[in-house]
Amino acid sequence: MAYDSDREFAPRETVKGNWKCSDCGVEITELPFEPTADRPIYCKACWSKRRPKRDFSR
Repeated sequence: MAYDSDREFAPRETVKGNWKCSDCGVEITELPFEPTADRPIYCKACWSKRRPKRDFSR
């Protein structure tokens, strides 16, 4: 994670461009990473549906 000099979170760098979500086709204009052609890109809504669920129970 990125920290600034005061030990607070620094703004995340984003990559600007024009992509479409691989699931629903919605337009995506900013990503927190540089996309590659061999991996799908998802909007926030589709990513939250697909990402693994965390198990906080112990």
